[in-house]
Amino acid sequence: MAGSKITTTATSKTNNKWMTTVASIWIQCTSGSLYTFPIYSSALKSSQGYDQSTLDTVTVFKDFGANAGILSGVLYSSVAPSTADVNGGGGRGRPWVVLAAGAVQCFAGYLLMWLAVVGVLHRPPVPVVCLFMLLAAHGMSFFNTANVVTAVRNFPNYSGTAVGIMKGFLGLSGAILIQVYQTIFQNRPTSFLLMLALLPTFNSLLLMYFVRIFGTKDVDEKKHLDGFSAIALIVAAYLMAVIILEDSFTLPLSAHIFILAVLMILIASPICVAIKARHGDSLRFSRTALIEENQLSDDSDQLDAGTYVRRDPRGYDQVPDIADHETGISDTTVGWVENLNLLQAMRTGNFWFLFLAMACGMGTGLATLNNMSQIGGSLGYTNFETSTLVSLWSIWNFLGRFGAGYVSDYFLNVKGWPRPSFMAITLAIMSVGHSVIASGLPGTLYAGSVLVGVCYGSQWSLMPTIASEIFGVAHFGTIFNTITIACPVGSYIFSVRVIGYIYDKEASGKSNTCTGIHCFMLSFLVMASASFLGFCLALALFFRTRTFYKQVLFRRLRHSVRE
Repeated sequence: MAGSKITTTATSKTNNKWMTTVASIWIQCTSGSLYTFPIYSSALKSSQGYDQSTLDTVTVFKDFGANAGILSGVLYSSVAPSTADVNGGGGRGRPWVVLAAGAVQCFAGYLLMWLAVVGVLHRPPVPVVCLFMLLAAHGMSFFNTANVVTAVRNFPNYSGTAVGIMKGFLGLSGAILIQVYQTIFQNRPTSFLLMLALLPTFNSLLLMYFVRIFGTKDVDEKKHLDGFSAIALIVAAYLMAVIILEDSFTLPLSAHIFILAVLMILIASPICVAIKARHGDSLRFSRTALIEENQLSDDSDQLDAGTYVRRDPRGYDQVPDIADHETGISDTTVGWVENLNLLQAMRTGNFWFLFLAMACGMGTGLATLNNMSQIGGSLGYTNFETSTLVSLWSIWNFLGRFGAGYVSDYFLNVKGWPRPSFMAITLAIMSVGHSVIASGLPGTLYAGSVLVGVCYGSQWSLMPTIASEIFGVAHFGTIFNTITIACPVGSYIFSVRVIGYIYDKEASGKSNTCTGIHCFMLSFLVMASASFLGFCLALALFFRTRTFYKQVLFRRLRHSVRE
């Protein structure tokens, strides 16, 4: 065979990867219930008669349930086709199975917690409530896995941007859910628990059949992804303005209704990008159909005898035995990375460098968030100031998730910069942020929380993308969810064993309350050191993978764009 024809498949108005992206975005917008725990924690604590340590135990199960997504990854790998099976066509695979499994867990977990809080289940034992929380949080990991992995499969050339969009809307979802709560339920936390059982569940069930895997390519992918990115930035800016407005003034119900209506319009706007993208695909398909036969004969003339176009296991076109004039590397001298399963990945040093770096970065970031109120109180911040900091954390988190994916994609595709270099940079900045907070000077909690929040969010965008690149996408869901366990592990170490231990020691004899810089200074110096250790680990990963990024991934991406 002297040549090969690249087939373009027309898709329906709803069966295409742009509608899949919109559906995933909308599901992500209601999947951040874990960030809303403070809304109903007081109701849970008072109704069950818990002390603070018992409530913190329930919180640990929340963190582990949300981040231990190995089962969701295994399920996704079992129901999703290989990349080769979807090349040239679309709408295959069954990610909806993963979303349905998450919906069942979300509904059961939050419904049982609501029944306990309203007294239908009379004060179940603490381990049982922990199981309820674990079940509800675990359902969220299924939503996240289905949407993130599908985005990576649908946009392999711009996986960083795609992951950033999905993770970004997840970061904003906490603020979105709170807006719904403030408008409809108006400070009734027990009703909010019932809302968490119903809204994410039915939203996912309604949209799950639109989430599919496609093997098609579009020359305007970057353009349309930038459209989704612009909408995400607009939603983030709107929410930040609303948060500041609501914290500064007491708004009437009519104002809350108007704010929510505008927010719903903004969230619905990604459908416009999908319609525009689908229209462009239809025009290109019509033109391609007219010239396809002539192109086939032209391709045969242009290729040397014995040379043919084939696909690598992850779906990129490659032309062997043609030297790269810029790098001097030929495809015959470069071996493609295979798709590793979880056990194979865990046997590599790259897996553990990534895992430990995330334990340092995600763990210290989440520990900072979990203790923000106590930190502010020890430094003399008012309740208004600390609540504003907590509310704005979701915005910094979003900017990190979105920005790291977008920026790293740009420098990878244009400059060939390995993505682990950005992980190292953000962890170094996070170390600076912890040091700034440790100083305890006026205003440093604001500045430090911005640095830590943005860099914490960055890890959630960079880690899944790096895992998909160095281990392949066949078992990507399982691998990245296993690495995600580093987050609650690190959070437990730094929240309980570092911050909690030091704070209780400093607060001894003072009614368990500590005021002053000394309450958290040592803790944040420890976390600054841990973040710097994460920087060193990420830097080591950069050196271990830079040859891969230069010789394999970057060159493969450029071949795919050319064709």
